[in-house]
Amino acid sequence: MPLQRVHFAEDVPAVFRTSLQAIRNELEVPAEFPPEVVAAAIKAASNPRLPELDRTDLEFVTIDPPDSMDLDQAVHIERTGDGYTVYYAIADVAAFVQPGDPIDVEARKRGETLYAPDKRIPLHPPELSEGAASLLPDKVRPALLWTIKVDGSGEGTDVVVQRALVMSRAKLSYAGVQKDLDAGIAQESLQLLREVGKLREQRELERGGVNLPIPDQEIVASNGEWNLEFRAPLPVEGWNAQISLLTGMAAAHLMMYGEIGILRTLPESHDDLRRKLENTAKALGIAWPVGTPYAAFIHGLDPKVPAHAAMLAACTVLFRGAGYTAFSGGVPERPEHAAMKSEYAHVTAPLRRLVDRWTGEICLALCADVEVPKWVRESMDEIPKIMEECDRKANAYERAIVSMVEAGLVKDHVGSTFDGVITDVDDRDPARGVVALSTLAIEGPVKGTQALPLGQPVRVRLTDADITRRTVAFELA
Repeated sequence: MPLQRVHFAEDVPAVFRTSLQAIRNELEVPAEFPPEVVAAAIKAASNPRLPELDRTDLEFVTIDPPDSMDLDQAVHIERTGDGYTVYYAIADVAAFVQPGDPIDVEARKRGETLYAPDKRIPLHPPELSEGAASLLPDKVRPALLWTIKVDGSGEGTDVVVQRALVMSRAKLSYAGVQKDLDAGIAQESLQLLREVGKLREQRELERGGVNLPIPDQEIVASNGEWNLEFRAPLPVEGWNAQISLLTGMAAAHLMMYGEIGILRTLPESHDDLRRKLENTAKALGIAWPVGTPYAAFIHGLDPKVPAHAAMLAACTVLFRGAGYTAFSGGVPERPEHAAMKSEYAHVTAPLRRLVDRWTGEICLALCADVEVPKWVRESMDEIPKIMEECDRKANAYERAIVSMVEAGLVKDHVGSTFDGVITDVDDRDPARGVVALSTLAIEGPVKGTQALPLGQPVRVRLTDADITRRTVAFELA
Protein backbone atom coordinates (compact mmCIF):
# COMPACT_ATOMS: atom_id res chain seq x y z
CA MET A 1 0.00 0.00 0.00
CA PRO A 2 1.32 3.51 -0.77
CA LEU A 3 2.61 5.29 2.29
CA GLN A 4 1.56 8.69 3.57
CA ARG A 5 4.83 10.31 4.64
CA VAL A 6 4.52 12.97 7.32
CA HIS A 7 7.34 15.49 7.82
CA PHE A 8 7.86 18.45 10.11
CA ALA A 9 9.27 21.59 8.51
CA GLU A 10 11.36 22.10 11.66
CA ASP A 11 12.44 19.82 14.51
CA VAL A 12 9.71 17.50 15.73
CA PRO A 13 8.20 19.14 18.86
CA ALA A 14 8.71 17.32 22.15
CA VAL A 15 5.01 16.48 22.57
CA PHE A 16 5.02 14.68 19.22
CA ARG A 17 8.31 12.92 19.96
CA THR A 18 6.81 11.53 23.15
CA SER A 19 3.73 10.33 21.27
CA LEU A 20 5.81 8.80 18.47
CA GLN A 21 7.83 6.79 20.97
CA ALA A 22 4.61 5.68 22.66
CA ILE A 23 3.35 4.44 19.27
CA ARG A 24 6.54 2.42 18.78
CA ASN A 25 6.21 0.93 22.25
CA GLU A 26 2.56 -0.01 21.71
CA LEU A 27 3.24 -1.66 18.36
CA GLU A 28 6.48 -3.26 19.57
CA VAL A 29 8.45 -1.65 16.77
CA PRO A 30 12.06 -2.90 17.03
CA ALA A 31 14.67 -0.46 18.26
CA GLU A 32 18.41 -0.93 17.75
CA PHE A 33 19.88 -4.03 16.12
CA PRO A 34 21.22 -6.70 18.50
CA PRO A 35 25.05 -6.75 18.77
CA GLU A 36 25.34 -10.11 17.00
CA VAL A 37 23.40 -8.74 14.00
CA VAL A 38 25.63 -5.67 13.77
CA ALA A 39 28.73 -7.85 14.03
CA ALA A 40 27.45 -10.12 11.25
CA ALA A 41 26.68 -7.09 9.06
CA ILE A 42 30.17 -5.67 9.53
CA LYS A 43 31.68 -9.04 8.60
CA ALA A 44 29.39 -9.46 5.58
CA ALA A 45 30.13 -5.93 4.37
CA SER A 46 33.79 -6.81 3.96
CA ASN A 47 33.21 -10.15 2.25
CA PRO A 48 30.31 -10.14 -0.25
CA ARG A 49 29.82 -12.83 -2.89
CA LEU A 50 30.72 -11.08 -6.14
CA PRO A 51 29.47 -12.10 -9.61
CA GLU A 52 31.72 -12.64 -12.62
CA LEU A 53 29.73 -10.43 -15.01
CA ASP A 54 31.04 -6.86 -15.00
CA ARG A 55 28.67 -4.15 -16.26
CA THR A 56 30.38 -1.18 -14.69
CA ASP A 57 30.44 0.24 -18.23
CA LEU A 58 26.75 1.14 -17.91
CA GLU A 59 26.32 4.71 -16.68
CA PHE A 60 23.81 4.13 -13.91
CA VAL A 61 22.45 6.86 -11.66
CA THR A 62 20.21 6.71 -8.60
CA ILE A 63 17.28 9.12 -8.12
CA ASP A 64 16.00 9.47 -4.57
CA PRO A 65 15.15 12.04 -1.89
CA PRO A 66 18.32 13.99 -0.99
CA ASP A 67 18.73 12.42 2.46
CA SER A 68 18.30 8.80 1.30
CA MET A 69 21.28 6.50 1.76
CA ASP A 70 19.58 3.10 1.35
CA LEU A 71 19.73 3.14 -2.44
CA ASP A 72 18.04 0.03 -3.87
CA GLN A 73 17.76 1.03 -7.51
CA ALA A 74 19.91 2.56 -10.23
CA VAL A 75 18.71 3.20 -13.77
CA HIS A 76 20.20 3.61 -17.24
CA ILE A 77 18.13 3.76 -20.44
CA GLU A 78 19.26 3.59 -24.06
CA ARG A 79 17.34 4.04 -27.29
CA THR A 80 17.21 0.82 -29.33
CA GLY A 81 15.75 1.21 -32.82
CA ASP A 82 12.15 2.36 -32.42
CA GLY A 83 12.12 1.37 -28.76
CA TYR A 84 14.29 1.35 -25.67
CA THR A 85 16.48 -0.83 -23.49
CA VAL A 86 15.94 -0.26 -19.79
CA TYR A 87 18.77 -1.33 -17.52
CA TYR A 88 17.69 -1.46 -13.89
CA ALA A 89 20.19 -2.41 -11.20
CA ILE A 90 18.76 -3.63 -7.90
CA ALA A 91 20.89 -4.00 -4.77
CA ASP A 92 21.93 -7.63 -4.28
CA VAL A 93 21.18 -8.23 -0.59
CA ALA A 94 21.71 -11.99 -1.00
CA ALA A 95 25.37 -11.26 -1.81
CA PHE A 96 25.75 -10.25 1.84
CA VAL A 97 23.06 -12.19 3.72
CA GLN A 98 23.10 -15.96 4.11
CA PRO A 99 19.90 -17.89 4.90
CA GLY A 100 19.69 -18.44 8.65
CA ASP A 101 22.46 -16.03 9.59
CA PRO A 102 21.80 -13.34 12.27
CA ILE A 103 21.00 -10.68 9.65
CA ASP A 104 18.46 -12.95 7.95
CA VAL A 105 16.82 -13.96 11.23
CA GLU A 106 16.45 -10.33 12.31
CA ALA A 107 15.16 -9.25 8.88
CA ARG A 108 12.42 -11.89 9.06
CA LYS A 109 11.30 -10.33 12.34
CA ARG A 110 11.22 -6.81 10.88
CA GLY A 111 9.88 -7.49 7.39
CA GLU A 112 10.26 -3.96 6.07
CA THR A 113 11.66 -0.53 6.83
CA LEU A 114 9.31 1.71 8.84
CA TYR A 115 9.19 5.49 8.53
CA ALA A 116 8.21 8.20 11.01
CA PRO A 117 8.81 11.96 11.18
CA ASP A 118 11.56 11.55 13.79
CA LYS A 119 13.37 8.38 12.70
CA ARG A 120 13.58 5.47 10.30
CA ILE A 121 13.52 1.85 11.52
CA PRO A 122 15.54 -0.04 8.88
CA LEU A 123 15.13 -3.64 7.74
CA HIS A 124 18.89 -4.24 7.62
CA PRO A 125 21.73 -2.74 9.68
CA PRO A 126 23.04 0.56 8.26
CA GLU A 127 26.43 -1.09 7.67
CA LEU A 128 24.67 -2.85 4.78
CA SER A 129 21.57 -0.82 3.93
CA GLU A 130 23.39 2.53 3.88
CA GLY A 131 26.86 1.18 3.21
CA ALA A 132 28.21 -1.92 1.51
CA ALA A 133 24.95 -3.07 -0.16
CA SER A 134 23.65 0.38 -1.10
CA LEU A 135 24.18 1.54 -4.70
CA LEU A 136 26.19 4.58 -3.63
CA PRO A 137 27.95 6.64 -6.31
CA ASP A 138 31.42 5.67 -7.52
CA LYS A 139 31.29 2.35 -5.65
CA VAL A 140 31.41 -1.02 -7.42
CA ARG A 141 28.49 -3.05 -6.11
CA PRO A 142 26.96 -6.50 -6.72
CA ALA A 143 23.49 -6.11 -8.18
CA LEU A 144 20.63 -7.89 -9.87
CA LEU A 145 20.74 -6.38 -13.35
CA TRP A 146 17.37 -6.29 -15.11
CA THR A 147 17.53 -5.73 -18.86
CA ILE A 148 14.08 -4.96 -20.25
CA LYS A 149 13.27 -4.29 -23.88
CA VAL A 150 10.46 -1.77 -24.37
CA ASP A 151 8.79 -1.03 -27.71
CA GLY A 152 7.80 2.37 -29.05
CA SER A 153 4.40 2.20 -27.33
CA GLY A 154 5.91 1.61 -23.90
CA GLU A 155 5.11 -2.10 -23.77
CA GLY A 156 7.76 -4.45 -22.39
CA THR A 157 8.71 -7.11 -24.92
CA ASP A 158 11.61 -9.03 -23.37
CA VAL A 159 13.29 -9.34 -19.99
CA VAL A 160 16.34 -10.98 -18.47
CA VAL A 161 17.86 -10.63 -15.01
CA GLN A 162 21.36 -11.69 -13.99
CA ARG A 163 23.90 -10.94 -11.33
CA ALA A 164 26.45 -8.30 -12.29
CA LEU A 165 28.87 -5.76 -10.90
CA VAL A 166 27.63 -2.20 -11.46
CA MET A 167 28.72 1.29 -10.50
CA SER A 168 26.43 4.28 -10.11
CA ARG A 169 27.89 7.48 -11.53
CA ALA A 170 25.82 9.89 -9.42
CA LYS A 171 23.37 10.14 -6.54
CA LEU A 172 20.70 12.42 -7.98
CA SER A 173 17.67 14.02 -6.33
CA TYR A 174 14.20 14.26 -7.84
CA ALA A 175 14.27 18.05 -7.69
CA GLY A 176 17.66 18.22 -9.41
CA VAL A 177 16.67 15.84 -12.20
CA GLN A 178 13.36 17.66 -12.76
CA LYS A 179 15.19 20.98 -12.95
CA ASP A 180 17.64 19.63 -15.55
CA LEU A 181 14.85 18.06 -17.60
CA ASP A 182 12.85 21.29 -17.57
CA ALA A 183 15.94 23.25 -18.60
CA GLY A 184 16.72 20.81 -21.43
CA ILE A 185 20.19 19.98 -20.08
CA ALA A 186 19.59 16.50 -18.62
CA GLN A 187 21.73 13.63 -19.89
CA GLU A 188 20.20 11.44 -22.59
CA SER A 189 19.38 8.54 -20.25
CA LEU A 190 17.26 10.87 -18.08
CA GLN A 191 15.50 12.30 -21.12
CA LEU A 192 14.66 8.72 -22.10
CA LEU A 193 13.41 8.11 -18.57
CA ARG A 194 10.87 10.86 -19.22
CA GLU A 195 9.91 9.33 -22.57
CA VAL A 196 9.49 5.81 -21.24
CA GLY A 197 7.80 7.05 -18.06
CA LYS A 198 5.18 8.96 -20.02
CA LEU A 199 4.55 6.00 -22.31
CA ARG A 200 4.13 3.71 -19.31
CA GLU A 201 1.71 6.17 -17.69
CA GLN A 202 -0.39 6.10 -20.85
CA ARG A 203 -0.34 2.30 -20.88
CA GLU A 204 -1.45 2.35 -17.24
CA LEU A 205 -4.38 4.63 -18.02
CA GLU A 206 -5.43 2.46 -20.97
CA ARG A 207 -5.55 -0.72 -18.90
CA GLY A 208 -7.38 1.05 -16.03
CA GLY A 209 -4.51 0.82 -13.57
CA VAL A 210 -3.94 3.08 -10.58
CA ASN A 211 -0.56 4.29 -9.28
CA LEU A 212 -1.22 6.90 -6.60
CA PRO A 213 1.07 9.96 -6.63
CA ILE A 214 0.82 10.31 -2.84
CA PRO A 215 1.79 13.82 -1.68
CA ASP A 216 4.07 14.18 1.32
CA GLN A 217 2.39 15.84 4.27
CA GLU A 218 4.42 18.58 5.94
CA ILE A 219 3.56 20.16 9.28
CA VAL A 220 4.43 23.86 9.37
CA ALA A 221 4.34 26.04 12.51
CA SER A 222 2.84 29.51 12.07
CA ASN A 223 1.82 31.99 14.79
CA GLY A 224 1.89 29.27 17.41
CA GLU A 225 -0.33 26.91 15.40
CA TRP A 226 0.45 23.92 13.23
CA ASN A 227 -0.81 23.78 9.67
CA LEU A 228 -0.81 20.90 7.21
CA GLU A 229 0.70 21.45 3.77
CA PHE A 230 1.03 18.96 0.93
CA ARG A 231 4.13 18.58 -1.24
CA ALA A 232 3.05 17.31 -4.62
CA PRO A 233 5.32 14.69 -6.21
CA LEU A 234 7.36 15.93 -9.15
CA PRO A 235 6.65 14.41 -12.58
CA VAL A 236 10.03 12.64 -12.53
CA GLU A 237 8.96 10.76 -9.39
CA GLY A 238 6.10 9.25 -11.37
CA TRP A 239 8.34 8.40 -14.33
CA ASN A 240 10.90 6.77 -12.04
CA ALA A 241 8.12 4.81 -10.30
CA GLN A 242 6.97 3.54 -13.69
CA ILE A 243 10.37 1.85 -14.20
CA SER A 244 9.91 0.03 -10.90
CA LEU A 245 6.37 -0.98 -11.88
CA LEU A 246 7.57 -2.15 -15.30
CA THR A 247 10.15 -4.36 -13.57
CA GLY A 248 7.62 -5.72 -11.08
CA MET A 249 5.24 -6.66 -13.89
CA ALA A 250 8.06 -8.27 -15.87
CA ALA A 251 9.01 -10.27 -12.77
CA ALA A 252 5.42 -11.43 -12.34
CA HIS A 253 5.26 -12.61 -15.95
CA LEU A 254 8.51 -14.55 -15.49
CA MET A 255 7.11 -16.25 -12.40
CA MET A 256 3.76 -17.02 -14.00
CA TYR A 257 5.53 -18.58 -16.98
CA GLY A 258 7.86 -20.56 -14.70
CA GLU A 259 4.94 -21.54 -12.40
CA ILE A 260 6.81 -20.55 -9.26
CA GLY A 261 6.95 -17.26 -7.39
CA ILE A 262 5.45 -14.80 -4.94
CA LEU A 263 3.03 -12.23 -6.37
CA ARG A 264 1.64 -9.06 -4.84
CA THR A 265 -2.13 -9.48 -5.17
CA LEU A 266 -5.18 -7.34 -4.43
CA PRO A 267 -8.87 -8.27 -4.80
CA GLU A 268 -11.36 -5.92 -6.46
CA SER A 269 -12.66 -3.19 -4.13
CA HIS A 270 -16.26 -3.32 -2.94
CA ASP A 271 -19.12 -0.85 -3.50
CA ASP A 272 -19.00 0.50 0.07
CA LEU A 273 -15.44 1.68 -0.50
CA ARG A 274 -16.39 3.57 -3.65
CA ARG A 275 -19.33 5.15 -1.82
CA LYS A 276 -17.04 6.33 0.96
CA LEU A 277 -14.51 7.79 -1.49
CA GLU A 278 -17.25 9.52 -3.46
CA ASN A 279 -18.44 11.13 -0.23
CA THR A 280 -14.88 12.18 0.59
CA ALA A 281 -14.61 13.78 -2.85
CA LYS A 282 -17.85 15.65 -2.15
CA ALA A 283 -16.47 16.88 1.17
CA LEU A 284 -13.40 18.21 -0.63
CA GLY A 285 -15.44 19.83 -3.40
CA ILE A 286 -14.17 17.51 -6.15
CA ALA A 287 -16.54 16.37 -8.91
CA TRP A 288 -16.69 12.62 -9.51
CA PRO A 289 -19.06 12.14 -12.47
CA VAL A 290 -21.41 9.17 -12.26
CA GLY A 291 -19.93 6.11 -13.99
CA THR A 292 -16.37 7.42 -13.99
CA PRO A 293 -14.06 4.54 -12.96
CA TYR A 294 -11.46 4.85 -10.21
CA ALA A 295 -8.53 5.02 -12.61
CA ALA A 296 -9.93 7.85 -14.76
CA PHE A 297 -10.95 9.83 -11.66
CA ILE A 298 -7.56 9.44 -9.96
CA HIS A 299 -5.59 10.19 -13.13
CA GLY A 300 -7.55 13.45 -13.33
CA LEU A 301 -6.41 14.62 -9.89
CA ASP A 302 -3.63 17.20 -9.60
CA PRO A 303 -1.50 16.63 -6.47
CA LYS A 304 -0.45 20.29 -6.57
CA VAL A 305 -4.03 21.27 -5.64
CA PRO A 306 -4.47 20.86 -1.85
CA ALA A 307 -7.97 19.34 -2.08
CA HIS A 308 -6.78 16.89 -4.75
CA ALA A 309 -3.75 16.02 -2.61
CA ALA A 310 -6.04 15.22 0.30
CA MET A 311 -8.19 13.08 -2.01
CA LEU A 312 -5.15 11.12 -3.19
CA ALA A 313 -4.23 10.47 0.42
CA ALA A 314 -7.77 9.20 1.06
CA CYS A 315 -7.53 6.91 -1.97
CA THR A 316 -4.79 4.86 -0.32
CA VAL A 317 -7.66 2.77 1.08
CA LEU A 318 -7.93 1.26 -2.40
CA PHE A 319 -4.74 -0.65 -1.67
CA ARG A 320 -5.85 -2.03 1.69
CA GLY A 321 -6.36 -5.76 1.55
CA ALA A 322 -3.30 -6.31 -0.66
CA GLY A 323 -1.42 -9.48 0.15
CA TYR A 324 1.16 -11.92 -1.17
CA THR A 325 0.45 -15.16 -3.00
CA ALA A 326 3.16 -17.85 -3.13
CA PHE A 327 2.78 -20.62 -5.71
CA SER A 328 4.75 -23.53 -7.15
CA GLY A 329 3.93 -26.19 -9.74
CA GLY A 330 1.01 -24.19 -11.14
CA VAL A 331 -0.37 -20.66 -11.19
CA PRO A 332 -2.72 -18.98 -8.71
CA GLU A 333 -6.44 -18.68 -9.48
CA ARG A 334 -6.54 -14.92 -8.92
CA PRO A 335 -3.05 -13.60 -9.63
CA GLU A 336 -3.96 -10.00 -10.48
CA HIS A 337 -3.33 -6.83 -8.52
CA ALA A 338 -6.72 -5.16 -8.97
CA ALA A 339 -5.47 -1.58 -8.65
CA MET A 340 -2.78 -2.12 -11.30
CA LYS A 341 -4.91 -4.30 -13.56
CA SER A 342 -1.95 -6.60 -14.05
CA GLU A 343 0.05 -9.34 -12.40
CA TYR A 344 2.75 -7.75 -10.27
CA ALA A 345 5.56 -8.69 -7.90
CA HIS A 346 7.74 -6.76 -5.50
CA VAL A 347 11.36 -7.07 -6.66
CA THR A 348 12.91 -3.58 -6.63
CA ALA A 349 13.45 -2.71 -2.94
CA PRO A 350 15.35 -5.55 -1.21
CA LEU A 351 17.15 -3.19 1.18
CA ARG A 352 13.78 -2.08 2.55
CA ARG A 353 11.44 -5.05 1.98
CA LEU A 354 12.10 -8.69 2.86
CA VAL A 355 10.11 -10.44 0.11
CA ASP A 356 12.19 -8.84 -2.66
CA ARG A 357 15.17 -11.04 -1.78
CA TRP A 358 13.06 -14.15 -2.48
CA THR A 359 11.45 -12.89 -5.68
CA GLY A 360 14.80 -11.72 -7.01
CA GLU A 361 16.33 -15.17 -6.52
CA ILE A 362 13.35 -16.83 -8.22
CA CYS A 363 13.63 -14.59 -11.28
CA LEU A 364 17.39 -15.11 -11.48
CA ALA A 365 16.91 -18.88 -11.50
CA LEU A 366 14.13 -18.75 -14.11
CA CYS A 367 16.21 -16.61 -16.46
CA ALA A 368 19.25 -18.87 -16.05
CA ASP A 369 17.04 -21.97 -16.49
CA VAL A 370 18.33 -23.48 -13.25
CA GLU A 371 16.50 -24.74 -10.19
CA VAL A 372 15.30 -22.14 -7.71
CA PRO A 373 17.58 -22.29 -4.63
CA LYS A 374 16.50 -24.77 -1.99
CA TRP A 375 16.36 -22.13 0.77
CA VAL A 376 13.94 -20.08 -1.33
CA ARG A 377 11.66 -23.02 -2.13
CA GLU A 378 11.59 -24.24 1.47
CA SER A 379 10.61 -20.83 2.90
CA MET A 380 8.32 -19.49 0.15
CA ASP A 381 5.09 -20.29 2.01
CA GLU A 382 6.40 -18.55 5.13
CA ILE A 383 7.21 -15.22 3.44
CA PRO A 384 3.62 -14.10 2.61
CA LYS A 385 2.65 -14.63 6.26
CA ILE A 386 5.66 -12.63 7.47
CA MET A 387 5.02 -9.82 4.98
CA GLU A 388 1.30 -9.59 5.66
CA GLU A 389 1.93 -9.33 9.41
CA CYS A 390 4.59 -6.67 8.80
CA ASP A 391 2.24 -4.82 6.46
CA ARG A 392 -0.37 -4.75 9.21
CA LYS A 393 2.16 -3.28 11.61
CA ALA A 394 3.36 -0.73 9.03
CA ASN A 395 -0.22 0.32 8.28
CA ALA A 396 -1.02 0.61 11.98
CA TYR A 397 2.14 2.65 12.46
CA GLU A 398 1.20 4.97 9.60
CA ARG A 399 -2.40 5.38 10.77
CA ALA A 400 -1.29 6.13 14.34
CA ILE A 401 1.13 8.81 13.12
CA VAL A 402 -1.52 10.40 10.89
CA SER A 403 -4.03 10.35 13.78
CA MET A 404 -1.47 11.95 16.08
CA VAL A 405 -0.81 14.74 13.57
CA GLU A 406 -4.53 15.33 12.97
CA ALA A 407 -5.11 15.72 16.72
CA GLY A 408 -2.20 18.17 16.90
CA LEU A 409 -3.58 20.28 14.07
CA VAL A 410 -6.88 20.97 15.86
CA LYS A 411 -5.96 20.56 19.54
CA ASP A 412 -6.47 24.28 20.23
CA HIS A 413 -9.90 24.36 18.56
CA VAL A 414 -12.02 22.12 20.79
CA GLY A 415 -15.51 23.66 20.80
CA SER A 416 -15.08 25.21 17.36
CA THR A 417 -17.36 24.32 14.45
CA PHE A 418 -16.38 23.15 10.98
CA ASP A 419 -18.04 22.37 7.67
CA GLY A 420 -17.83 18.78 6.51
CA VAL A 421 -19.54 15.87 4.78
CA ILE A 422 -20.66 12.58 6.32
CA THR A 423 -18.56 9.97 4.50
CA ASP A 424 -19.62 6.85 6.38
CA VAL A 425 -22.41 5.72 8.71
CA ASP A 426 -22.25 2.89 11.25
CA ASP A 427 -24.60 0.10 10.15
CA ARG A 428 -25.34 -0.81 13.78
CA ASP A 429 -25.89 2.77 14.99
CA PRO A 430 -26.84 5.19 12.19
CA ALA A 431 -26.41 8.13 14.59
CA ARG A 432 -22.66 7.48 14.50
CA GLY A 433 -20.32 7.72 11.56
CA VAL A 434 -17.38 9.53 10.02
CA VAL A 435 -17.11 13.15 8.92
CA ALA A 436 -14.52 14.60 6.54
CA LEU A 437 -13.81 18.27 7.12
CA SER A 438 -14.01 20.52 4.09
CA THR A 439 -11.21 22.90 5.13
CA LEU A 440 -8.74 20.40 6.61
CA ALA A 441 -7.55 16.99 5.44
CA ILE A 442 -9.03 15.39 8.55
CA GLU A 443 -11.60 12.66 9.06
CA GLY A 444 -12.98 11.75 12.45
CA PRO A 445 -15.81 10.01 14.26
CA VAL A 446 -19.01 12.01 14.59
CA LYS A 447 -22.25 11.40 16.46
CA GLY A 448 -25.69 12.96 16.26
CA THR A 449 -29.04 12.58 17.95
CA GLN A 450 -30.58 10.84 14.93
CA ALA A 451 -29.49 9.05 11.75
CA LEU A 452 -26.60 10.86 10.07
CA PRO A 453 -27.19 12.12 6.49
CA LEU A 454 -24.71 10.04 4.49
CA GLY A 455 -22.98 12.02 1.76
CA GLN A 456 -24.55 15.30 2.86
CA PRO A 457 -22.86 18.52 4.02
CA VAL A 458 -23.08 19.14 7.76
CA ARG A 459 -21.81 21.52 10.41
CA VAL A 460 -19.93 19.74 13.21
CA ARG A 461 -18.38 20.76 16.51
CA LEU A 462 -14.99 19.45 17.63
CA THR A 463 -15.45 17.79 21.04
CA ASP A 464 -12.07 16.12 21.51
CA ALA A 465 -8.49 16.44 20.22
CA ASP A 466 -5.76 14.68 22.16
CA ILE A 467 -2.23 14.16 20.82
CA THR A 468 -1.33 11.59 23.46
CA ARG A 469 -4.39 9.43 22.77
CA ARG A 470 -4.27 10.36 19.08
CA THR A 471 -8.00 11.03 18.99
CA VAL A 472 -10.36 13.58 17.48
CA ALA A 473 -14.15 13.51 17.78
CA PHE A 474 -17.06 15.58 16.53
CA GLU A 475 -20.76 16.01 17.11
CA LEU A 476 -23.38 17.54 14.85
CA ALA A 477 -23.55 21.23 15.65
